[in-house]
Amino acid sequence: MGGFGLNGSDEEGIATRLWNKFKNERVSVLYSPFIICLASGTLDSHAFLHCISQDVYFLRTFAQAYELAEEYADDDEDKEAITKLRKRVLKRLRNLDTLIHEWGFEPPKESVCQTATVKYTEFLLETAAGKVGGEKFPGKIVTPFEKTKLAAYTLSAIAPCMRLYNFVSKEILALIEPEESEHIYKKWLNSLSSENFEASAGRIEVMLDKLSISLTGEELEVVERLYHKAMKLELEFILTQSVVNRTIAPVSQLYNSAEENLIIFCDFDLTCTAIDSSALLAEITIVAASKADLSDGETQPSKTSSSDIRMMWSNLFSQYIEEYEQCIESIMSNEAVEGLDYEGLCKALEQISNFEKRANSRVIDSNLLRGLSLTDIIRAGEHLTFQDGCKQFFKDLMKSETCATDFHVLSYCWCDDLIKSAFSSGDLCVPNVHSNCLVYEESISTGNIIQKMESPMDKLRVFNDITKGSTNDSKPLTVYIGGSFGDLLSLLEADFGIVFGLSDSLMKLGSRFGISFVPLFSGLVNKQRELDVSGCLNRKGSSGVLYTVSSWDEINTFILGAKQVPPS
Repeated sequence: MGGFGLNGSDEEGIATRLWNKFKNERVSVLYSPFIICLASGTLDSHAFLHCISQDVYFLRTFAQAYELAEEYADDDEDKEAITKLRKRVLKRLRNLDTLIHEWGFEPPKESVCQTATVKYTEFLLETAAGKVGGEKFPGKIVTPFEKTKLAAYTLSAIAPCMRLYNFVSKEILALIEPEESEHIYKKWLNSLSSENFEASAGRIEVMLDKLSISLTGEELEVVERLYHKAMKLELEFILTQSVVNRTIAPVSQLYNSAEENLIIFCDFDLTCTAIDSSALLAEITIVAASKADLSDGETQPSKTSSSDIRMMWSNLFSQYIEEYEQCIESIMSNEAVEGLDYEGLCKALEQISNFEKRANSRVIDSNLLRGLSLTDIIRAGEHLTFQDGCKQFFKDLMKSETCATDFHVLSYCWCDDLIKSAFSSGDLCVPNVHSNCLVYEESISTGNIIQKMESPMDKLRVFNDITKGSTNDSKPLTVYIGGSFGDLLSLLEADFGIVFGLSDSLMKLGSRFGISFVPLFSGLVNKQRELDVSGCLNRKGSSGVLYTVSSWDEINTFILGAKQVPPS
């Protein structure tokens, strides 16, 4: 019974669930300076050999842990499977020098066990010996249940390491052409993404799933804690590897902040937030009207009921969607072009801007925002739901000692107070807000909107004003994070234009005018090659390339770098 909540569904075992749950650690590994340099093929070979020299310590520890898990396995099939894994590890250990030769390198004559290696190997051996948190197994472990539990604990400390290296190697190999032979680390990457290596990783996960079925909820929490600690220790190992290159990530450390500062620009609706601010403001007016209905008993003839207000908003939003689709259909009827057609893109965005302005005028004319209380707006902003990982990024930005940044939000939101209140809650970095504003009389909205930000050109104008007004003599480094049509021009202008949650409509329209959308990791690998060749970034106008991410964890690690959270 206790295991149901942690195992989730029948289709998803605990190994898969935990791998997906701790995605932040694997993102941090992928965006680490060591892995980006390795992926670009520019990593210093001495740094690479220093890293793989630790394999001997890892493999010995794996063999010892498997031997103990073998003893714990009560099922003959499990025992046989673990025996095969142990023998495979021992074979790799015996053939390590040969393998290094096959990868194209001379094996290091001697190696010293790194501190990060010691931390993981000691953790694994302690786990395999039964020294797990508050649990202790005094004397000889005799009951089948105790054996099963310890076997599961041991495998939970191994499984994420195998899967992590398989994942990283596949991500890198996806960027290398199959026929390319110049990448000096390709053979090593091939070994980690091979069918044999993946089969071993999969076999461990299958056994972990099987052994975890009989565990209680409390014991499954121990499995989760051990799995997470193993991930964090592997992350620490990667982050402590030496890199002599000047690296593209974290971008906040690319330049000396005293010479060139970093400016971060960000959209608000559906980039920072999980819901659109216009829908939230509409809901506030409906709730306020509902309270008025209740206080009046029966709606006065001169007042608009909450149900009528809801209907009016529904009609406005329906009209917005219908005209939006017509506008996009009209733009998409044009023929696609090769290369960036900036002039054509601006003309298309002008059509969208005119549509947005008409929609805003209809909201003002409807008077639906009239009577909104500033107090209610601020309260709603303070409880606004952000995208996963977004708040954490702005908390980390606030605490960062190495990142001297300006932070600006550029938004079509009708109410700047809503944005300011959203960032004022918690320990967040408070931005400079550039958006539209509601007009108030004694803290009550008149229904009018001061229309400052209604088009991509408005956003671009503010973007350029800020960058040109930088206090430093040199051009500041810029990152723009957005995901709507209104962000396109600013995204293209920034040194790093990052599209969060790329929509089909944005991709189709952007591609129509020659914009390329590239996963951020892939883009950084290319930028790292460029940085190593020329010693600096190419910052000569828009390349027509935008970088895509699916999570704020990627943005956080790219800008600020991975955090070494002490394993619990």
